[in-house]
Amino acid sequence: MPLFKKRTVGKPGEWFYCLEHKKVEEGPDCPGKDRFGPYASRAEAEHAMETARERNLQWENDPKWHDAKATDERDDG
Repeated sequence: MPLFKKRTVGKPGEWFYCLEHKKVEEGPDCPGKDRFGPYASRAEAEHAMETARERNLQWENDPKWHDAKATDERDDG
């Protein structure tokens, strides 16, 4: 057992959404790889998955990220 526990970085009043536990946490209780945030409010953290879905949809439909040429090359193979 380690002598010192490595603390996660964060400040009081910051909110996170834990992907592992599927819950909102004040302060980073879980490792960075398992959370979204920080958010300014609990309400923002509660909507983290919805926000991520919206952003993913925007990215998937962004023409700057999906060139017609790259799509054509994948279809040929």
